[in-house]
Amino acid sequence: MAWYTQFADFVSTIGFTHSRSDNFLFIYRRGSSLADILLYVDDIILTASSDALRQSIMAMLTSEFAMKDLGPLSYFLRIAVKRHSGGLFLSQRKYAAEIIERVGMSSCKSTPTPVDANPKLSATAGAPYKDPTRYRSLAGALQYLTFIRPDITYAVQQVCLFMHDPRVEHINAIKRIIRYIQGTLDYGLHLYPSSTSTLVSYTNADWGDCPNTRRSTSGYCMFLGNNLVSWSAKRQATLSHSSAEAEYRGVANVVSESCWLRNLLLELHCPIQKATLVYCDNISGIYLSGNPVQHQRTKHIKMDIQFVREKIAKGQVRVCHVPSRYQIAEIFTKGLPAVLFKDFRDSLSVQNRPL
Repeated sequence: MAWYTQFADFVSTIGFTHSRSDNFLFIYRRGSSLADILLYVDDIILTASSDALRQSIMAMLTSEFAMKDLGPLSYFLRIAVKRHSGGLFLSQRKYAAEIIERVGMSSCKSTPTPVDANPKLSATAGAPYKDPTRYRSLAGALQYLTFIRPDITYAVQQVCLFMHDPRVEHINAIKRIIRYIQGTLDYGLHLYPSSTSTLVSYTNADWGDCPNTRRSTSGYCMFLGNNLVSWSAKRQATLSHSSAEAEYRGVANVVSESCWLRNLLLELHCPIQKATLVYCDNISGIYLSGNPVQHQRTKHIKMDIQFVREKIAKGQVRVCHVPSRYQIAEIFTKGLPAVLFKDFRDSLSVQNRPL
């Protein structure tokens, strides 16, 4: 905490302002000169609009702190960054290989998907797993892998629900995820040069899918231009009385995320002028976003309805329909057949490393 305070105080003296959207982001602007610093403990990413500005900021930082310039970004928080002719490739191959080796599955057969399309895992089915600490360690390690592997987000979210009382069935689900990772070890997230003028999101909910609590699972993904920038798979905090209610809670979640991202981009001097497009495959959920009449069946989500409608009225959001076949967010809410899973995975730009 003392180091962070010292660093924040110093960069403020050289012209940086503290981001209101992210506590670890510092922003510099003087006329056409732009620079950003992202801080995580003692790891720092510095970007600048010119090399001269970057060198000037580095000189000021090294005069105050013991720092070393490691050159162009290549590795940050166990994420490898590779530049290629088409853009950037983010990979956690080394970290994934360490997980596989830790489990002793380096020679295991791969599986085409990280989770099957059967009914969801139960909290009480099967015998208790003999080593709960090991289970929690593996589930936590896989959570970190979802930072640039959105294709395993749903599968990891499911196994993380049972950390308090893992069963044999649950550790088998973890092993399936690891077999999938073994077959896709060289996969990562591709980022391409793209316009930053549009935000497009997809949201989906699997109503009452939890066999124990009957809570729904919400999932979304968000694209800035052509690049995936945010995604989530999460069990809803309360029961939904209908599929429309579950879907609308999902819409409210992604609208909330889009508001944060729009504010962040505004601070980075890349404001989004167009409305964020939110694609949903539930007709009732879309109807609720535009119809001002309250119904008895919507009384449980009145706050969500009002929140989304307010953003629509301000021109910041548009809720649109998308056929289920093209609902990419389904990859975050349920197990899918291999062909459909691979199609959605490609849509997320999770692919093999470039040659």
